[in-house]
Amino acid sequence: MFSVILSQSAKEQSANMSEYIDYGWRNNDLFSKSINKTFYKNLTATDREVAIKALRNVIKSCGDIEFKNHIEQDEKTLQKFLFARKFILEDSFETLKNFYWYRKRNPDIFRDLNLDSADVRKALENGLPGVLKDKDRKGRCVLLLTANNWDCSYSLLSIYRAMLVCLEQVTNDLHNQANGVVVIVDWTEFSYKQTSHLKPSILRLMIEGLQDCFPVRFKGIHFIGQPWYVDAALTVIKPFLKEEIKEHIFRHGNNLSTLHELVHRDVLPAELGGEQPSYNPRSFLDSLDTKTLSEKST
Repeated sequence: MFSVILSQSAKEQSANMSEYIDYGWRNNDLFSKSINKTFYKNLTATDREVAIKALRNVIKSCGDIEFKNHIEQDEKTLQKFLFARKFILEDSFETLKNFYWYRKRNPDIFRDLNLDSADVRKALENGLPGVLKDKDRKGRCVLLLTANNWDCSYSLLSIYRAMLVCLEQVTNDLHNQANGVVVIVDWTEFSYKQTSHLKPSILRLMIEGLQDCFPVRFKGIHFIGQPWYVDAALTVIKPFLKEEIKEHIFRHGNNLSTLHELVHRDVLPAELGGEQPSYNPRSFLDSLDTKTLSEKST
């Protein structure tokens, strides 16, 4: 059953969203009550098909000619945006539209955005980012970035590009679309000199893309081992963060026990105080290479 979470009166929201009701939402009392926040995880394949068709219809009827004629509308893409916004049609559409124009404004980010790009491969070889092999106890995929592995021979923009390649692969999985991802950034031994490469303009660009455009749900962003100068450098992004994102950012410093309260030790590598072997940055990249070869051979 499709629904939305009320942020205003039922009458006002019904009026504002009336254009979306025409596109296949099947719940007769769509605006009458709040819902269990995990309802979208239990949608059937048929439910998802109805939602995808509804989103296509909204795109078709919108007045932005360039957007609707060029945006990808395959089921795989649209389903990602629906899950990213909990199957709230209006929010899914706006995020999809944001993503199209974000790519249009920033061609350098998306040019040759694949594993064959030297800068992307270098970042992934350094585990910037990597993905842990096991999901946490809430079924969430865990991304790990070990900041000290960055030798600054490639830019922060390259790390962002590698992040997008990683997230593209991660969000191809239906389970990850439904449960979201957790990000852990380990700043241990990150030097003051390295901090000078955290360019505010790129940080803001990253925030815009990951927060407002890319179809992924961040369930937790954890900073550990961050020195004072990293905290100072990251204050520049605070004004650009939405309250919902701020609530999901946790700064643990050297106190790993608070991290373990939110991401259990049984999935974490030894260097994070976990029960798994030390993380090998090559492991995730190797899995991507294997998957790419398999797809090319089919």
